[in-house]
Parts: sequence; C-alpha cells; structure tokens
Amino acid sequence: MELKIIDDKIVWEGFFAGIKEKTFLQSWNWGEFYKKMGNKIFRMGIFEDDHLVLAALAAKIEAKRGTFLLIQHLSESGKESLEFLVEHLKEIGKKEGAAFIRLSPLWLKCDENQEIFKSLGFKSSPMHANTYEATWKLDITPGEEELMKNMRKTTRYLIRQTMKNPEISVEMSEKITDIKNYQELNDQVARRQKFTPFSDDYIKNEFEIFSKDNQALWFFGKFRGEIAAAALVIFWQETAFYHQAASDSKYAKLSIPYLIQWESIKEAKRRGCRVYDFWGFTDPKAYPRHPWAGPTLFKMGFGGYNEEYVKTQDLPLSCRYWPTYFFENLRKRKRGFH
Repeated sequence: MELKIIDDKIVWEGFFAGIKEKTFLQSWNWGEFYKKMGNKIFRMGIFEDDHLVLAALAAKIEAKRGTFLLIQHLSESGKESLEFLVEHLKEIGKKEGAAFIRLSPLWLKCDENQEIFKSLGFKSSPMHANTYEATWKLDITPGEEELMKNMRKTTRYLIRQTMKNPEISVEMSEKITDIKNYQELNDQVARRQKFTPFSDDYIKNEFEIFSKDNQALWFFGKFRGEIAAAALVIFWQETAFYHQAASDSKYAKLSIPYLIQWESIKEAKRRGCRVYDFWGFTDPKAYPRHPWAGPTLFKMGFGGYNEEYVKTQDLPLSCRYWPTYFFENLRKRKRGFH
C-alpha cells in the first residue's frame, strides 16, 4: 500500500463516483470550503497496486478547545486500508500539533465495524462533528405520483393544501446575495431554539463554492411575498442533500416547509438525482425528547428509510485531549443529545 496526496479534482471526484455510501463532506468542493474557512487540508489517497482504494479529506481544525484533525464521513473500506490511513493521520496529527483525531465514519453500524475502530485505538466521541451518524433517505427514482402515494397521508394532504393556496409560492435561487435572506431567518430560529447558528461566512462560503459547479440552490417559501421558510440543498453525484433549513414560527400553521421539501425533491429528479438525503435522523420513538425528534418526524412523512452508521470516533494523540472530552460530554448532556 502507498499513500499519495491527490491534487487532481477529476481523479478525486471519479473515485467517489464509484462509491455507494458517500456525502458531499468528502467532495472536492468541501475541501475548497475548508480552505476558504482558513483550515489546512490534506487530500489523501490509499493506493494498492496503483489502484485507488480509499480517499480521505482531512482538515486541521484550530478551535478554542484545542487543535485536532477532522475527517467527516469517511467512506467504508477494508480494515487494512483504514489502518494504513490511520497510521499516516497519526503522523500528520503529531506534526501539526493536534491533540486528537476526530473521524466520522460512513460505515454502516454493526458490531464488526465498531470493533474495527476499537481495535485501532478509537473511542466513541462525545460530539458528532457537525455530521449526522444516522440519516433518513428517499429513493426518488419513482414517478411523482408514486412518491406522493408513498408519503404519510398527512404529509401528502399538507403539500396539496399549500399548492392550492395562491398566496403561497416556492422560489429557487442561485443568487449569492440571498444568503442575507436566509441568515435573517436562521438567526430567528437560533434565538427561538437557543443554539449558535453557523456564521455568515460559513453559509456564504459553502453556497459560493458549490454554486460555482451548479451544486447549490436556495429554496424560499413565501406567503404574500414575504419569506416564511427557506432551505439550502446541495446536489452532488446523483444525490440531493437537504443541508440547511430555517423557518419563521409565525407562519408555522401554513405548512410551507412541506412544499419546499416537495419542490426540492422534484428539482433533484430534474437534475438526475436518484436519492434524496434528508440530512440527519434520530428515532423519535426511542428518543422523543431529542432535539432532532420533531424534524425527524417531518422527514419521515415523505417516505423512505433510515441508515445508521458507526458513531463519530476520537483517537487521542496526547493528554490534551481529555479536557476536551470532559467538556464536550458535559455540553452534550445539557443540550439533550443521547
């Protein structure tokens, strides 16, 4: 096996075209996003007999709680290639002064996969690294009528009701200036639900980079011309990702987010996508008080299935990791995450 730095976008994107379980957090453009946010990145490829078997995007994160290497949604591979990658990540981490490696695997959750990470010295992270560990997906290859038929009865009814209302509309936009409109809505949600939203630069850079390749689109739901709800959808390699969303609580009874979701799904079909990824899932029956329980029920109404992956893993590189571990555990409990 051999590790090489990959600096060719075509090679990088071509590798992921043949991978089933993937998200745009390992795309070429996500690496460009990291760089624009001021993070040093490493695009690594593991080659076996000159054949690329694993690609990994790692970013050096310098946070208040310490410096660490972050690998989001690493695609599944064999144990040997993962072990080879981890040894190189350790070298990079120590050279860059990282206290730990945080790796969010897109490996399906099972005892065998969890044991692989444990055997390499990883431990379950107290945080989910801004990525999901389970998600809700929808196969959107069937026709629109069949997709409607497979929805929950209430969801189908609410979509049709909003479609009939002449005062409600959904507009798509590729304008960078619409970030302001989205963030105004997002700030309202953050104040209401008491969380810290992504910064203006974060949203701006994400949209700006992906929109250059026609991979990002705003959806604005309006009532009488006023923005009531919005979503940012990322389109990458035959999958649409419902990545960011916000809504104004005073319009909650109008069910506009349902229409936004339906219009997003239809646009994804027009773009040749086969899967719609609702970006995040928690079992609302098992964890009814989880902050994601309500949004998950909303997503499930459109039909589909859940995928669960190995939880985010941490690999300590020095004793500086442990203050971070205890602090994040405390914060996790306060936020009500399981």
